[in-house]
Formats: sequence, structure tokens, C-alpha cells
Amino acid sequence: MASNAMDVDDNSSTTTAAANGRQQGAIMNGNSALKDTHHEMSDDDDLPLSQTTRSDAASLPSRNLKRKKPVYAETSSDDDTPLASSPAKPRKSNGQTKVKQATSDTDNEYAPGDAPTKRRASNGRASKPPKKKVKEETDSGGDDKPTRATKRVPGRKGKLESDSAEEAPSLPPKKAASRKRVKEEEDSMEAPKPRKGRKTKKDESGSQSPTKAKGKKKDQKEEQQEDVFRWWENNPDPDGDGSIKWVTLEHNGVIFPPPYEPLPSGVKMKYNGSPVDLPPEAEEVAGFYAALLESDHAQDKTFNKNFFEDWKTVMKKHPPKDGTKITSFDLSEKAKKKAMTSEEKKAAKKAKDELEAKYTTCLLDGRKEKVGNFRAEPPGLFRGRGDHPKKGALKFRVRPEDITLNIGRDAPLPIPNMPGKWKAVTHDNTVTWLANWTENSNGNHKYVFLAAGSSLKGQSDMQKFEKARELKNHVDRIRQNYTADLRSKVMADRQRATAMYFIDKLALRAGNEKGEDEADTVGCCSLRCEHVTLESPDFIIFDFLGKDSIRYYNRVPVDAQVFKNIRIFKENKNDDDNLFDRVTTSSLNKHLTNEMKGLTAKVFRTFNASITFQSLLDQENLTNATLQEKLNAYNKANREVAILCNHQRSAPKTHDQSMEKMRYKHRSFKYERMKLRHALFKMDPKYKKNPKYKDDESDIDDDWVVEHEENMKAKEIEKAEKKFARENEKLEEDGGKPQKDSVLEGRISEIEEEFKRLAKERGTGKAVLKRERAEDKVVEAIDKLSDKIKAFKLQIVDRDAGKEVALGTSKINYLDPRITAAWCQIHDVPIEKIFSKTLVTKFPWAMEVEKDWKF
Repeated sequence: MASNAMDVDDNSSTTTAAANGRQQGAIMNGNSALKDTHHEMSDDDDLPLSQTTRSDAASLPSRNLKRKKPVYAETSSDDDTPLASSPAKPRKSNGQTKVKQATSDTDNEYAPGDAPTKRRASNGRASKPPKKKVKEETDSGGDDKPTRATKRVPGRKGKLESDSAEEAPSLPPKKAASRKRVKEEEDSMEAPKPRKGRKTKKDESGSQSPTKAKGKKKDQKEEQQEDVFRWWENNPDPDGDGSIKWVTLEHNGVIFPPPYEPLPSGVKMKYNGSPVDLPPEAEEVAGFYAALLESDHAQDKTFNKNFFEDWKTVMKKHPPKDGTKITSFDLSEKAKKKAMTSEEKKAAKKAKDELEAKYTTCLLDGRKEKVGNFRAEPPGLFRGRGDHPKKGALKFRVRPEDITLNIGRDAPLPIPNMPGKWKAVTHDNTVTWLANWTENSNGNHKYVFLAAGSSLKGQSDMQKFEKARELKNHVDRIRQNYTADLRSKVMADRQRATAMYFIDKLALRAGNEKGEDEADTVGCCSLRCEHVTLESPDFIIFDFLGKDSIRYYNRVPVDAQVFKNIRIFKENKNDDDNLFDRVTTSSLNKHLTNEMKGLTAKVFRTFNASITFQSLLDQENLTNATLQEKLNAYNKANREVAILCNHQRSAPKTHDQSMEKMRYKHRSFKYERMKLRHALFKMDPKYKKNPKYKDDESDIDDDWVVEHEENMKAKEIEKAEKKFARENEKLEEDGGKPQKDSVLEGRISEIEEEFKRLAKERGTGKAVLKRERAEDKVVEAIDKLSDKIKAFKLQIVDRDAGKEVALGTSKINYLDPRITAAWCQIHDVPIEKIFSKTLVTKFPWAMEVEKDWKF
């Protein structure tokens, strides 16, 4: 059956654990350079999953096995003395346990006050986050009181002196004059009248010179560029303290998907070989599954079970019209919609664009800004990521009664494009979301925000990276403090210091507690004993499912004291017990805030990614390098950071085919150069002695040449046939007579004669060019082809190296875009070669950075 559902999250990305095995990612003692180490494993079971897909990784059996007692090197150090044994008790307020919400650790980051942080009250409902920050209390509980005085580095407690205005993060230099002001000054200057019939353009000196009239599209593009709100020149607040985000806000809400259209009467689902007459409500849900029949989801037991349970619930309310009783589940056929013509597709797209036009933008403080995800999600089946227990569950259709709007007080209330009234309307100008609702299948909160290139998103991004840059001024002191705490006599302090060590050195996410109805993914604070294995003398093996059920596997050497601590933390615990049972994400982030204002574990991750990336780029000597060599160096550094952050994906299913096509194209270039060389040798045999033109086509054998020339001949004949058909169509449109078939036959005959000549040249070392050229032109063509072949070879290497690494996530969320912008200026690389149009639009504030800027 045809599905009415849209594609949602792509579940194709999975793990490349081998990459984590190669990458240590440790930024030891302030050194931001990555260190690559390779370690051989003695047990096949401990090898990284180099080709594991996400679903494979997610389905790994739980390692609740009895561990053999490891053998450790004996030591006489006092650091192994027992620590405080009583568990840390939660603080109480008014007789109730005080719970602090953990900071969400997602890749998509929002400005302070924006984040859709899930706060569960006692009744299970989400409570509204506080608008103002509450002054944090100092914990003076008895259980965590040190048994002996510990020497501290000055500046640890209380307000830090280094948080003063003198050490505030540096913002991009403010321009002497804004583009708008410069334009006004230029317009006020007298200019000679342009000649009639011509438009004028301003040259670099500001004067006007005649030029040909440009098309409307280009004028519109220039106008759009001039309309960009240059918010970064208005001294944005780097702290993002949750203050007022807007004064006026007007938008049209969200657009709902169209109602379900029943399938034609002749299209039916078959059950036990017989067609079933389903009512539209049940038919729609069956269509959701039918759309996924050829995917991996249809082979998943949990997915099928959850779907069938929800579908039976729907069929109780809307049973088959013909009385068929469906007791088991097996869809044998997939309905196919009639293919649309290109004209119909264009017309449908045009109608859709016109319908959605008013939802794509909003008025923010009188400025038109683009809205991000303005569409309400269509109904469908929840796919989840990895081994999610609720995958396959039915996602209900979102209705106006489910949605809360956030809009200006004086703005007109939008009317939904389907019957119903909004659930609620609020006017909260301390947040930036425009609408939100709760998804039924998983209880997740969905938000509509402004587009990535909007001013509010840009300010949020800039604040995030400036906070990471500020950490440079504090990181040495913070590292000294947590290194001292690795030997603390208080268990909670020692565990917190060890967790900070991992977050700093390995860029691990902090991690949050998961409910029973969520995928079993963990971060640093939620690691269980089964996820960490000790290997003498000082190696730790991490093996767990991280965010999005991506497997994290890493064998890494650690500090001797960290090794001892992990051994102590695991004593007398089961595999499924928490490794850090005295540390939570909330307590860790509270401690980090005391170290530096606004510091969280996420800031560490952004800092380590960006400073490592800057260091790797600075290490490359790109003097006299070609453009492709520069791009390869950039991508190599990006890959190292992606491995550090565990941004993995499975190799695309078509990767091998794509690589084979690239290798074939590479050989084709070499074939062309071979023919040019042979033609040059025929012109002047002395070139044979020139090393520059020596044979460099060792991977082109006679069999491949025969195959290649046959392929070329087939393509030439096909091209001639298409050209002949187009010419006849044109003649008929003009009222003329079509050409005779003999014309086409003559052209094909010429092509065959040409390739017969090429066949005779095989093995002779001489060639005649189809079009006669001068000797110097042939030499020039050979040189160009040599450069092209070299660059294309680098592309092949780069493509293959990145097949299991996702480079986009770090570019979007973790790498300060100013690093890339400055690097491109230094090495004369067009920013478009690295950043997509979307990223250039997302980071306009970074594009004008000075070339000597450093993170």
C-alpha cells in the first residue's frame, strides 16, 4: 500500500568502532594535539566493529557475564586505602528530596532558556523551566566531608577572579562602519550620469561605472544579501543569560499535513491470500508499514510487535468492512502509486510551495526571519535509533489541540489550516521557540524554532563558541584541581575527578539517566561496570552504546591513578551497577560552574574539539600545496575530531560501487593522457627520454583498454542516436521533414571507423589525435591532465578514508566556524569548497573574521 508518511530521522548512520580504536583523542596536560596509537588485541571478541551497522551494534548481547578476577600490578601506594564508604545522600528541602535537572547533552544546542529540557514532576508531566537562574547552594553535607585537609589551587571556591571582564572572551572586531552606513555614504557622493540603456555598478573605489543590465535573479540575490541583519556588529551578549530574546513576534504557526486520501478501490491489502476491505483509519496505518516493507525495520521483531499491537487497537475501533478477522501479521504485497509525470511533479511542488509560503517566515522585532521546522510531523511509525523499545509504535496525527503557540501579545492569532483550536497561546519573550507539542509514542517534546541562519540562532552559536574559547583561560587550573582530586579521600570527589578526566581527555558526553521506555544509551556519568574493562598495566577498554545508539569502542592508556580508581569503583559491584554511583550530570555541572561561570561538560566537548582542530590545521605545511591537497588536509583534521567525538556512520551501501566508478574514471583520465603522450612521441621521439612524460599508466592493461574503448564506442553511438532524435523532433516542430535513417547510419559508421583506428594503435606506442593540435598545445594538455589525475587520486583517498566517519556533525556543532573561515583566507581556499550553502548561511558572523584569528 502507498504510504502517506514522510521520511523522518535517517537511521543509516552507525558505528565505526575501529576508528575509535585508532584514536586516543587525549589532550594531555594542555597539549591540544591528538595522538594516534595502535594496539593489538589478544582476543577476537575485543576487536572493534569496523563494519558494524547501527542496528547490529544495538542488538549486541548485554555483557552481563561473570568477569574473571583481573591481575593488577601490586603497589605500596597509600592511594588505595578505603574511601568514604557510605553512599552520598541527596540533599533535602522541606523534607523532600531536592532533584536538579541534568543538562541535556545533545548535538543540537540552543541559546540559554531555549533548550527543550525534559523536567519531570511527580505527576509525570513536564514542568515549565524557571526563567531566572537560582543561586546554587553550597553542599556542606556530612558524608562528603574530607577526612583530611586537601591542598587546593587558589581560585577554586567562590567567585573566580579570572571570570572578570578583563578575561572575557574576545568577540570579532567591530567594523569601522556597517555596510549600510558605507552604502549611504557612497550614495551621497556625486557620480557621473551613466550612459542611456545601461545600469551602473560600483567599483572598489566607490565610483560608478557602466555595465550591462543584470538579470532579475541576480538583483534579487544582491538585495537579499544587503537585507541580512548584521546582529554581530551590535555587541551581542556573550553570556546569553536568559534575558529577553525579542520584543515583538508574529508568525503563522505550523502547517499540518493534508488528511489521508484512501487508496483506489482496486488496491487492497491481502491477508491469507485474500483482499481485505479496510476502513480509511485502519488502511492509513497499514500504509505506514507498507512503505517500510523493503527496509530493515520490517525485519525487526520489536518493530513488528509494537506496530501490530497499535494496529490492532486501531482496528478495534475501525474493523475491516468485510468482517475479516486479522489475528497474525504478514503483509505480502506493497502497493505502488501510479508514477507521476515530470509536469505533474512540478505542478505539485509549485502548489505545495505556494501553500507553505506564509509559514516559512516570521516577523521578529519587525524583521522578516526564516522559520526552521514549520511543519507538524505527519502520522507514521516511530522508528527510533538503535534498539529502542518503542520502535514501530504508532505516532498519532498532530492536531491544533496538541500545540502550544508562543507569539507576541499584539500579534494576530494564526488560524490553523485544519479544523480545531490551539491548545494554548503564550507570550514568553525569554525563549525562542514558536510552537511546541508532545509526541505520543515516546513523550518527547517537539519544538519549532527559527532557521539555522536566523539572528537568534546565530547569537546562540556565537555564545557557545565564545564560552568554549573562555575555557582556555581556566583549563590549566581546572586540570590541576581534578588531578589533585583523583587522590581525594572522599569517594564522591574522587569519582567526580575521574569522570572529569574522561570528559576532558576523551571528549565523552556527560550522559543522563534513561527511563525504561528509552534506548539503553549511556554517557560518562551513567557508565556501568560492564562498559569498562581494565587491562594491565594501564589500559582501559570502553565499550558502550552512546548517543543515537552509536557504539563507542576505545582502548586507551590512562594515568596510573585513574586506573587504580576504576579498579576501586568496580569492587564489590555487579556488571549492571553504575561505575560512578556518587556522580550525576547535575552535580558534575554544578561543580564545573563553580570552576568557571557557565561551564558544563558540553563546553569541554566543544572546547576540546575546536582547539584540537585548530592545532591539527596549524601542524600542516601547505606551502605550494594544490587546492585538493589543502582540502585533503582539512578533511583529515576534521576526521580526527569526528573520531574523537565518536561521530560515526556506517559505510553507505553504494560506497563500493561509487569507489569503483571513481577508480574507473581515474583510469579514464590516464587513458587520455596515454593517448596524448603517444601522439607527442610521434611528433617528436625525443620526448620519450623526458622523465616528465615517462609511462605512468601501469594500472592500464590491454584488457582494460579493450573494455574501455568498447564502453566509449557504445556511449558515442547512444549520444549520436539521441542527437538524431532531438534534431528530428525539432524539424517536425518547425514543419520540416525528418532526416532519413541513413543519416544516423552514416554517423554511426564514422564512429565505428574511429574506434577501429584506436584498436589498431593498441600496443604501438603511437597515436593520431582526432583533432590535429600543435606540439606545445599537446604538451600543455598533458600537463593539465597530470594535475587532474593527481587531484582526482587525492579525492579517491579522501572519499574512502571518510566512508565511516560523519564529518557534518562536528562542522555544525563542535568546530568554531571562525577556524575554517580564517584558514580559508590564509590558504586561499574558497569557503564554498568546505562549507555548504546552509553552513555559510548559518554562520554569517564567522565569515568576516580576520585571517590571523585563532581559537
